[in-house]
Amino acid sequence: MKAVLCHAFTGPGGLSLGEIADPRPAADEILIDVHAASVSFMDQLLVSGLYQMRPPTPFVPGTEAAGTVVAVGDKVTAFAPGDRVACSSWIGGYAERMTAKESKSVHLPDGIAFEAAATVLHNYGTAYYALVERARAERGETVFITGAAGGVGLAAVDLASHLGLRVVAGIGSDDKAALVRDYGASEVINYRREDLRDRIKTITGGNGIDIGFDNVGGTIFEQIARLMAWDGRLMPIGFTGGEIPQIPMNLPLLKNYSIIGVFAGAWAEKFSAEAARMNDTLMQMLAEGRIRPHIDRVLPLEEAADAMRAVASRTVQGRIVLKIR
Repeated sequence: MKAVLCHAFTGPGGLSLGEIADPRPAADEILIDVHAASVSFMDQLLVSGLYQMRPPTPFVPGTEAAGTVVAVGDKVTAFAPGDRVACSSWIGGYAERMTAKESKSVHLPDGIAFEAAATVLHNYGTAYYALVERARAERGETVFITGAAGGVGLAAVDLASHLGLRVVAGIGSDDKAALVRDYGASEVINYRREDLRDRIKTITGGNGIDIGFDNVGGTIFEQIARLMAWDGRLMPIGFTGGEIPQIPMNLPLLKNYSIIGVFAGAWAEKFSAEAARMNDTLMQMLAEGRIRPHIDRVLPLEEAADAMRAVASRTVQGRIVLKIR
């Protein structure tokens, strides 16, 4: 079968298209004919050797995909050949076929396109886990979301708006403002040209942010740490800016706020039943039109490296999807 291969952790430039043997499902896995796979910042980190884990090389990148089941392992009970599914996995999506854990796969409701389905579990799963499970967000609270036009960021804007939160979207360029407003942001801050402290104080009447949802890290996180409300929740989601922040720990002490880690992938591994229920909820929300994944563009599998470069340069709004079948 055709697949994108990473032979060394040298970034998108080191990827190549090749032919490999079809994978075989383990007892708790399903084998999927992949129709579409999304391209995430995590994928780019993995092939660059900058993520928390390093798969043995060569490996096929791709953390999220959708397609049709062609075979199931001996212990699989929830899926059968012919089922339309979406799945998440640490690797494997940029190929004509992949295996995925039964617990990390979900049935697709009728009418849901594979391209849209391939963008939900990572983006909206991270947003849902962060806002609902970790922050215990309450209607009317103010959430500040950085990297708000990216894949996870835009999903958080969309979901937070659905949950009844007041959404303040942080972006790095003005051309992203219209998109985040369309997805529910009531206020937009370009933190590359505006004073973040002054804007947040004005927007919140000096009260600060109830929930900080930070995808960027670095100095942005450090600024947010000084702008939290009493009893707030500040969540590091990722570090797309390339710098892991450091903050004085007297800041959460003085405001009695919490810093809450969000690693949705690890949670899904440890609490697979809870994660599977969340995935079902997200697909039902998608079917009912309550969430709206945004696809920046659809590219062929052969352009996976170009897609990763676009993600790394932070010029993508929502997700790029690779169409495979």
